[in-house]
Amino acid sequence: MTDRRSFLRMAIMGTASLIVAGCDRISQSSWGPKVLDKAEGLNRRVQVLLSPSSAMAKEYTEADISSVFHPNGTTMPSTPAYQALMANQFRDYKLQVDGMVSRPAMLSIDDLKKLDTRTQITRHDCVEGWSAIGKWQGTLLSAVLDHVGADPQARFVVFHCFDEMDVNTPYYESVDIDEARHPQTLLAFALNDKPLPVPNGAPLRLRVGRQLGYKQAKYLSRIEVVKSFDTIGDGNGGYWEDQGYEWYAGI
Repeated sequence: MTDRRSFLRMAIMGTASLIVAGCDRISQSSWGPKVLDKAEGLNRRVQVLLSPSSAMAKEYTEADISSVFHPNGTTMPSTPAYQALMANQFRDYKLQVDGMVSRPAMLSIDDLKKLDTRTQITRHDCVEGWSAIGKWQGTLLSAVLDHVGADPQARFVVFHCFDEMDVNTPYYESVDIDEARHPQTLLAFALNDKPLPVPNGAPLRLRVGRQLGYKQAKYLSRIEVVKSFDTIGDGNGGYWEDQGYEWYAGI
């Protein structure tokens, strides 16, 4: 079974690499977008087969924690809103949670700590080829969704961030409801028993233990519960996905 699973995983990665490598050329054709959509759907279905919603990412011991946890992506947002919050040591920070919810909320870190929290030691795998193991403490995203009364018809959770990738283009990411409610999906406020450092996403970041680093949105400003991505970015579910990356980045 292990050999079969390894073969399937390698096949998926190989197919994904071919798709990404040729996506610019394919997308310029009239039939390309349909092909890419179908390939993405196939990749997601096979990933679900290999890693069902109940599967857990490996958790490690204190002895396994990396001596240095390198930051991924932006390390210092330059937006005025973030700079103002940082100057006040994030005391005024509140996470906006809205969209398809019955009780929209503005939640401070203290508010989040009053909900269901979890500590876990998991590995971060970056698409650039490096990995690190860290101890994360945060609030279960499922607890936040329950707190605000997420609509059962919603399909995705979108994470809007303070850091801008281009002018007036804030970073954003998303996961589906199953991943959002996974017991290892956290809104993390601490790393290795200390408040989250700025390069690692202070004051709050997403931790999805079963997906690659670009899915781990940092500097969270807002969470939006939605039914589709039609009105968000270019409609692909994330900043890097708008550039051609796959939406589901399972490890």
